[in-house]
Amino acid sequence: MTSSLPSAKVVPGHLPDSIEDAVERLRSGRLVGLPTETVYGLAASTFDADAITAVYRAKSRPADNPLIAHVSRLDVARSLTSAWNAAAERLAQACWPGPVTLVLPRADDVPAASAGGQDSIAIRMPAHPVALRLLEAFGRPISAPSANPSGSLSPTEARHVLADFTTLDLLILDGGPSRVGLESTVVDVRDPDHPVVLRPGGVDRTRISTILGRPVDVAESTSQSASPGSTARHYAPDVTTRMCTIEEAGGERSAVITIGQKPGLALGRGEPLFRVDLPAEPDLAASLLYSSLHAADFSGAERIDLVPPPKEPAWEAVHDRINRATVEGG
Repeated sequence: MTSSLPSAKVVPGHLPDSIEDAVERLRSGRLVGLPTETVYGLAASTFDADAITAVYRAKSRPADNPLIAHVSRLDVARSLTSAWNAAAERLAQACWPGPVTLVLPRADDVPAASAGGQDSIAIRMPAHPVALRLLEAFGRPISAPSANPSGSLSPTEARHVLADFTTLDLLILDGGPSRVGLESTVVDVRDPDHPVVLRPGGVDRTRISTILGRPVDVAESTSQSASPGSTARHYAPDVTTRMCTIEEAGGERSAVITIGQKPGLALGRGEPLFRVDLPAEPDLAASLLYSSLHAADFSGAERIDLVPPPKEPAWEAVHDRINRATVEGG
């Protein structure tokens, strides 16, 4: 007997038939697992309010947490906002396709549901060939938060999406491991004279400031803002996770991830069940952070110890993610 229950499936994202199937799903209001260079997304048509509602429902995502609209062309990005400005143009020209999201006033014809009910809209152009191919074939913007239950670890491989949404009617386009591995940098440019980084990410604040030719502030947000992923607890493994020093880390039922430390340093509490030493190069460590946390989460450990990198500007995005992952409660 054939089961009538929905189930997710993974298909090779580079095949024309896979793109065609994904386009048909989007046109019919169904969801697609979308690979990008940052993380995998749970995608629906930006202009299909019912499909957007299905995204929120599948993730158990708070209704005020906005989605990012993904585009493949600048003219489409401009059409989603009522006030494209010079700051947006500079960042788009310099960083797109790439891991930078722009927050601008939402155009009247964009459903409020696609923006978490806010009057702003978050927009980016992904730098992944499968995502760009799907966007071109679909011909309309696609809104896609990370393809995981709200607040949990973001997926950087197709198998992470499948593990979280096995029983969801979902076609997952496999585009390989995400190259950047952390979510995009979100920059609020609604006031072009006072740009603000709402979420650190794949492009650091120094480069954003250089492109705009002015200092850029970073928002100290612990509640939901115009940026996705700005609540205090987010990007968290299922296993209890804490930040600690080398001297406090380890133990036989623990998993340990050190970041930017000298590899192989002795742990103060003894050998763990699982250990990864991420390198002292910020971009490389960032690209491996979520995959390492996923592995630690599935290792059978009862606790994950995170030994953080130095407090330096280059590590800003990594610190943001591990701070949110280790907040208690939520």
